[in-house]
Amino acid sequence: FPGKPLKLSLATEEIATFYAKMLDHEYTTKEIFQNNFFHDWRKEMTSEEQEIIKDLDKCDFREIHKYFVDKNEARKALSKEEKQKLKEEADKIQEEYGYCILDGHREKIGNFKTEPPGLFRGRGEHPKMGMLKKRVMPEDVIINCSRWGWNKDEARNGKYPGFPFQGEKDWEKYEVARRLKDVVHTIRAQYRKDWESKEIKKRQRAVALYFIDKLALRAGNEKEEGETADTVGCCSLRVEHIQLHPYLDGQEHVVEFDFLGKDSIRYYNKVFENLKLFMKNKDPTDDLFDQLTTTFLNKHLQHLMDGLTAKVFRTYNASITLQEQLKALTNPEDNVAGKLLSYNRANRAVAILCNHQRSIPKTFARSMQVLQEKIDAKKKQVEEAQAEVKKAEDEFNETKDAKAEANVEKKKKLLKRLEEQLAKLNVQATDKEENKQIALGTSKLNYLDPRISVAWCKKFGIPIERIYNKTQREKFAWAIDMAGEDFEF
Repeated sequence: FPGKPLKLSLATEEIATFYAKMLDHEYTTKEIFQNNFFHDWRKEMTSEEQEIIKDLDKCDFREIHKYFVDKNEARKALSKEEKQKLKEEADKIQEEYGYCILDGHREKIGNFKTEPPGLFRGRGEHPKMGMLKKRVMPEDVIINCSRWGWNKDEARNGKYPGFPFQGEKDWEKYEVARRLKDVVHTIRAQYRKDWESKEIKKRQRAVALYFIDKLALRAGNEKEEGETADTVGCCSLRVEHIQLHPYLDGQEHVVEFDFLGKDSIRYYNKVFENLKLFMKNKDPTDDLFDQLTTTFLNKHLQHLMDGLTAKVFRTYNASITLQEQLKALTNPEDNVAGKLLSYNRANRAVAILCNHQRSIPKTFARSMQVLQEKIDAKKKQVEEAQAEVKKAEDEFNETKDAKAEANVEKKKKLLKRLEEQLAKLNVQATDKEENKQIALGTSKLNYLDPRISVAWCKKFGIPIERIYNKTQREKFAWAIDMAGEDFEF
């Protein structure tokens, strides 16, 4: 700094490593991240360091970054035995601290580890990104016998460690969503009727409910200015978020959304006319549903069905969509790879509904190139095997002996195996391309009743390991035990 090594105190050096580790990440290019980091970093510096380090732009973190890159590469280069040893050590910790006995049953604890220190990231353009999350010291932990919780540095809010018994909690969540199917038609009929209500507040509530149902929108909890990123829910929609088109691309009454990746969708005429009314004489930054609050909407949802929230609608619509898509897309004649492609396409339909998008991974182009090279090499092997089969058949036709016949069968088996491998690689490439901007994991873990996936696996002979990894299988053990192949959400 600048251009010369600077010896830092331990605390200052540790915080510098948090930033250095993220040098190749988009976050460190954002001004708000840099400003928040530098502000919190300077607070932890000694007075001497504060006198010297006054400008983040003059700090060169590349040597520290290289150290962690090299360390990461060394970890990747470990032998199979060394990796296995590390895994066994982690499993031992999990076994000792990751379970408890509740009412005589051994239950897995959701998260037993204290969050390590680091830099806050947040979602979207979060105003607190880059702030320091300090190490939780023993004296910071308050055991639950009076006031409890600790203050999170980046948010200045209390945070409560809990022990969620995930299985029962998940089962209850999906059972509430299943109950919705018994009343959803009545709810839909009611909100459509309310589109013509004389009360503007009722009309706004009805259109908002339609959005929650049709678009799987969140309710949109009220937020303090500057407290969170500008994520938009139903009750926080602004006039600037939508455009109305009486006619667009051959369709009437089109509402175009320009938030959260939502696209142009055709709506009922009554919804369209109501939106025109709600936008009348308003500025772009005004609330679309100015007479609606999340509290008012949630009270109405509770009135419609006990336990009903906007999230229950998301869970219900996501699970129903997965079940219907699996029925429509799965071909019993397909091999395992083909059926898994159908599963991922069904899951993709849900991720699109819930708008679980992601930016294209930086490594995508390279990994697709590697995959294409594998496909090309496998095609060559198939062509060579086809030539070998023909050669063996010609030899058998000439000699008609048993040895030549056995050779034909051997070559055919090899060809079949290579063709299956090629088909699997092609499916993999299709799957990868289709899902490059879609995050399938969020809906699979949070909004899809796992019993639907388990039933599908059992019905079509798909190993459950191909859908859920080890951690997920532990999380959904209740569903794996409970659901038969005939389960219907």
